[in-house]
Amino acid sequence: MSENESVLKGIKVIEIGGLAPGPFCGMILSDFGATVTRIDRPSANNFDRLTRGKKSISIDFKSKDGIALILQLASKSDVFIDPFRPGAAESIGIGPDVLMKLNPRLIYVRLTGYGQTGPMAKSAGHDINYIALSGALSPMARKGQPPMFPTNLLGDFAGGGLMAAFATVMALFERTKSGKGQVIDVAMMDGAAYINTFVASFYGEGLWSAERGTNMLDSGAHFYDVYETKDGKYLSVGAIEPQFYKLLIKGMGLENEKLPSQNDSSKWPEMKEKFKNVFLSKTRDEWSEIFGSSDACVAPVIHLDELDKHPQAIARKIYSPNEEGIIMPNPAPKLSRTPGKAQQFSAILMPGQHSLQILKEFGFSDQAAKDLCDRKIVKQIELPKASL
Repeated sequence: MSENESVLKGIKVIEIGGLAPGPFCGMILSDFGATVTRIDRPSANNFDRLTRGKKSISIDFKSKDGIALILQLASKSDVFIDPFRPGAAESIGIGPDVLMKLNPRLIYVRLTGYGQTGPMAKSAGHDINYIALSGALSPMARKGQPPMFPTNLLGDFAGGGLMAAFATVMALFERTKSGKGQVIDVAMMDGAAYINTFVASFYGEGLWSAERGTNMLDSGAHFYDVYETKDGKYLSVGAIEPQFYKLLIKGMGLENEKLPSQNDSSKWPEMKEKFKNVFLSKTRDEWSEIFGSSDACVAPVIHLDELDKHPQAIARKIYSPNEEGIIMPNPAPKLSRTPGKAQQFSAILMPGQHSLQILKEFGFSDQAAKDLCDRKIVKQIELPKASL
């Protein structure tokens, strides 16, 4: 591998069109150099926006020739991402047994909410349901409040798409030794549970209270919380260690007051009220100026309309605009020799946008590709030309 060459260059990925976790897995693999082909149905209205670096081919799933074409593409690929419920891929003839018989080196990624086994395996659900059953949702609440889900980050993306990408790379690495592919059973419920290992272990050891909003890390402590500022914006405070807490108290102008011990939990509600009033006395940016890059562990809560404005985000080049000018995160983490690179294609990937190009890349002649289109096995759409 040459210097600065993408780490997954040469890896071919087939992603069956879906939403959220599957596309995120495919986008990660694309960001780090894999060639990702999304297969869509001809009538699909795909609202996926995690499309950068991908191409789309539209294939008729209802025809035998369409399924045969999918098998041909999978036989020449390294990874196949299946977002269907258990049994659905098998019902149309593209399950792992069929594909891996054609291509024993294939990594077949099955990405579902509840996994391939168990009484819930074929049940419908969404992120909120998967993290609820995993146990990860239960502790996420302030005292006296119901659990609050962190949008769909924990199940769909952390426990689903990211876990799937990680597993895919592990399987690709293992293949370099065995020469064999394997099936990966990614369940968002499992993934969220795995990510919740820290809290589960603390609870099991009696170090985490079952009462929500009373623990150090669940908004119980005054020194680990989010506070509103004078201008209606917010600050995050995470001064756990005593030396950091001391700097926090100094920055707030409370160093000369007689305060209870930091870890006296009986005084946490009283201290939260004091902190609330102090932070309401200045704007978010005024507090940011006071604390700067000190070790007080205070940081502004950045709004979605200012993602690329903070000096740290600028220095790290965390965000950049795509072709529509939308600010998007760049690939992470940053590898020193083989970094990821966001291929800034349009976020809107229309089903069938690259059908003919993909067929050519997989070795089909122009005539063979035309024949597939004429028989409506494949659909190639023509994008409207931009007006001058």
